[in-house]
Amino acid sequence: MADVAQLAGVSRMTVSRVINDGAKVREETRQAVLAAIRELNFEPNQTARNLVMAGELRIGVVYSNPSAAFMSDFLIGVFEEATSAGARLILVRGEDGHAPSTRQLRELLGAGVHGVVLAPPLGESAAACDILRAANLPVAVVAGGKPQTDAINVRIDDRQASYAMARHLLNLGHRRIGFITGNPDQTASAVRLEGARAAIAQVEEAELIVAQGAFTYASGLSAAEQLLDADPPPTAIFASNDDMAAAAVSVAHRRHLDVPGDLTVVGFDDTTVATTLWPPLTTVRQPVRQMAAVALDRLLRALRSAEPSVETFADYVLDHALVERQSTAPPQHVMPSAKVDKRSSHA
Repeated sequence: MADVAQLAGVSRMTVSRVINDGAKVREETRQAVLAAIRELNFEPNQTARNLVMAGELRIGVVYSNPSAAFMSDFLIGVFEEATSAGARLILVRGEDGHAPSTRQLRELLGAGVHGVVLAPPLGESAAACDILRAANLPVAVVAGGKPQTDAINVRIDDRQASYAMARHLLNLGHRRIGFITGNPDQTASAVRLEGARAAIAQVEEAELIVAQGAFTYASGLSAAEQLLDADPPPTAIFASNDDMAAAAVSVAHRRHLDVPGDLTVVGFDDTTVATTLWPPLTTVRQPVRQMAAVALDRLLRALRSAEPSVETFADYVLDHALVERQSTAPPQHVMPSAKVDKRSSHA
């Protein structure tokens, strides 16, 4: 408001009167203030200030993820935390993994939100982040790839998690492993592939065959077909999320392959998909509900602090886990001379 007042050549009180439709403002002054608001991209947020005084916080939750299972866990986590913390959520959804439109984001700002939680992959949307940054709103980013210095970041170590899963497959005896990558526009896709490659590189006889996916079930179908058409086909498929792993299981069944007898399949995330198909998936557990809850909790702490500390806007790396279920087994034919280097336990 001070910047608007300075640009328009008026007092902050006059700016406040214009924002709140005060009658005691000359028309030319009103137009000057409105012009300054437009030029500075200022979003009037009087409702938000009133809510702060009343002790209630409004938080925007912006999401657009092609995995329904992932988003279900995410929204449960953020809703549960909001209920316990007494915060009100306003949801804004983009389409097909893309950020909501500029109009949608400006409407969210106009609704008087105090802060925003960005679900993956929107933490990597430059357009969305620029709009929120210009509005000077605190932001919490979940699984957003490279941590942002001006935001709360909540994630797991994707590289190490992927490394651990690939190593697990190597320890079972698999040496020809198919890998289905995620959306190429998302940092997590490249980082998970990097982790798997780091594990494979430690075994001379091991080979990683890569097929492009997009974190969707449909992309997993075509990627699994591509991998199983290879000559020779892999004995295991590691998909970058559970949706694509479920697709790989479906392709295997269609080809009359037993999972895990003929083909081992593993995933990433440990969403509900992992336990609702047969056989249940061995997968990396990414604590999606906890990540969402921590993101909202830290955002609320920042908003309620008179002077947010450096630690508030930090990088929170939560623990992951490898969950073993019935989709994994040693390959039917194992090269007896191929052994995993046990001296290295991490990438």
